[in-house]
Amino acid sequence: MSELSLAYIFHNQQLLVDENHKLPSVEAMTGDLKLGTGDNVIARDLKTDDQIPAGFKLVPIRQLVSTWSTDEFLQASRAVQLLEWRRNHKFCSRCGHETEQHATEYTMTCPSCHYNQYPRIQPCVITVITRGDNEILLAKNANNKTNMYSLIAGFVEIAETLEEAVQRETLEEVGLKVKNIRYLSSQPWPFPSNLMLAFQAEYESGEIKLQEEEISDAQFFKFDELPEIPFKGSIAYAMIMHVIHQQPM
Repeated sequence: MSELSLAYIFHNQQLLVDENHKLPSVEAMTGDLKLGTGDNVIARDLKTDDQIPAGFKLVPIRQLVSTWSTDEFLQASRAVQLLEWRRNHKFCSRCGHETEQHATEYTMTCPSCHYNQYPRIQPCVITVITRGDNEILLAKNANNKTNMYSLIAGFVEIAETLEEAVQRETLEEVGLKVKNIRYLSSQPWPFPSNLMLAFQAEYESGEIKLQEEEISDAQFFKFDELPEIPFKGSIAYAMIMHVIHQQPM
């Protein structure tokens, strides 16, 4: 019998785990994505005709953020993003020929024009904005059906610095100017392939004016009067706790 591999098996954004959120061990197959040395850790998509093994279930990986360790979630994040990249690059974007997965690198290679397509990440800034000593700006996304409030965030544009992105997103979404922008931390966020870059800033001027297609409400909240906020494990939660309780990022 061949050696078993620890397997990240996905159906869309859902991961196959047992009742204790442990991964299955399976025999490696041709077409598996290798995530470590040899075949000891692999990733694959669950095929439509595959049966879910007894004792296992599909769980949205968002649910695992707060229950898994950081290292466990980052490995799952890496696995799902690489599978998504491979799935979306079956054909060459330059000439249209079918691509092949490189034997030793994360590259989808075109055998016709030899163009290589590497995994891409999308940089996003997320900013915790304070006013005075005990107020924090929180906003409710227009597409969010819950009562959760979070931080101002958005994609970095071409030829834009991260600090410029912080200023632009804040001005666009809530009409405020900020100052004293400083970097805090980062987190890979596989929804679908983002890299969240965390910043802290201070309110400078302006009145809240919502970009209504993006934000349905935004307010400065007292530190001891917070609404529902993002779940533990997300970088937004860590940023809020860092500002209010001086917890390390």
